[in-house]
Amino acid sequence: MREITIEIEHVAANPINTGRCLVFTVNILTISYGVIIGWQSSFAPQLQSSSPPVGNESMTDEGVSWLNGILCVGGTFTTVVFSLLPDKYSRKRIGYLIILPWCISWLLIIVATEHIYIYISKFLSGIFGGILFFYVPIYVSEISDDSIRGLLGSILAFAINFGILLAYILGGMLSFRTYAIVNLVLPALYLITFVFMPESPVYLIRQDRIREATRSLMWLKAGDRLVAERTLSYLQAEMKQNDMVAKSVKLSDLFKDRATIKGLIIVVGLFLGQQFCGIFAMLSYTETIFELSGSSLLPNTAAIIIGAIQFFGSCLASLFMERAGRRLLILVSCAGMCLCQSVMGMFCYFQEFGYDVSVYDWVPVVALSTFMIAYSCGMSSVPIIVMAEIFNRNVTSVATKIGLFFLWVSAFIVTKIFPTLIALLGMYGCFFLLAFSCAFSFIFCFMLLPETKGRMREDIVNELNECTKNKKNTKRIIGTHSTDAARV
Repeated sequence: MREITIEIEHVAANPINTGRCLVFTVNILTISYGVIIGWQSSFAPQLQSSSPPVGNESMTDEGVSWLNGILCVGGTFTTVVFSLLPDKYSRKRIGYLIILPWCISWLLIIVATEHIYIYISKFLSGIFGGILFFYVPIYVSEISDDSIRGLLGSILAFAINFGILLAYILGGMLSFRTYAIVNLVLPALYLITFVFMPESPVYLIRQDRIREATRSLMWLKAGDRLVAERTLSYLQAEMKQNDMVAKSVKLSDLFKDRATIKGLIIVVGLFLGQQFCGIFAMLSYTETIFELSGSSLLPNTAAIIIGAIQFFGSCLASLFMERAGRRLLILVSCAGMCLCQSVMGMFCYFQEFGYDVSVYDWVPVVALSTFMIAYSCGMSSVPIIVMAEIFNRNVTSVATKIGLFFLWVSAFIVTKIFPTLIALLGMYGCFFLLAFSCAFSFIFCFMLLPETKGRMREDIVNELNECTKNKKNTKRIIGTHSTDAARV
């Protein structure tokens, strides 16, 4: 790779405006995905009513279970497709590509006359989600400073939860098709803002397009030439060390060193724990859960309360992510979720066996609300953040595909089997099973998950390799007084 010095053109930028543009653009994507996730809880009862908005017949329970099941199939399909492609595609082009399935999915809802339109729409929504969860963590990790990686990652969860809350509110106000029309505004806003976003400097350096990488860094560093030059030198040195340039990383490369293998185990374990804690099922069947638990609140009102509290939890995560650290947050999250699921299990158990629990009908709201706060504070955002931090850059893309594959498959399994488990085990049995899963995740994270807050990739990888010697000192590359400014 060329080691060259470039006369850098001045790129006018304001650091505040740069950060705001990045956060706003990414949030439009994630808010829209949250709206897609929350859609089913609001409109599944309408589709099952005697006068459904689509088709002449009510949708069966099996049909409803396939709504988010097909979404997960679409996400899995997209992850597999991306895993077969070499890591040579432009991050910017992917950012434009994501608009297609996003828009078409809502258009199908608008023109739907049969249930098949809705299923195709959900499959395209899964493709949108698959691209989103692959693209955003990589893009954010390649253009953001180490000091704000966790903040940006927690903001992703914050935006998804806001989208879910928005879906619950709009679902109670708008008709089936009007809801879809309103949501077509988001792709237009995204396109307007994304035009101004830069290409990933990591991708450009990998393609040996140094001048363009420099201009991208100048935008990201708010026109600071010195910081841009030092960041460029740092990235060139890191990529040269990892032999990234013009090299297509293969699946077999993930099993060549201890750090990558251990990182894969951690990421897959986190994603499995994230889904088997029951969050996808909770969001998809929020109203149903309250009906079955006998809560006196109207199902839609309860769903809005849960969505608002989950949004509050994501605000707390954004506040504490760079203060408390990833490890502590996820341990507290797992413990809190386990406790809440156990309480819900006990409530439903006593209800099932004829005990009078009417005086305690507030328990489902409090327990599930606390569960959402606990989930949002840790398990919601930490897996995505850790996935973007824990691998060497030369294997991050391939490892991300593996992690996301397990995310979508586990989400599909949970979504499809949840109604069956309710029939087999009862509501109380499902909650006890989910509590056991949360307890297992706590033990897993306590034993294997390292703290990654504010640390450079090299330090994290060395810890996973159980190697503390011969660490490269990045300060020798970019200057001892500006290391933090040069991290990407």
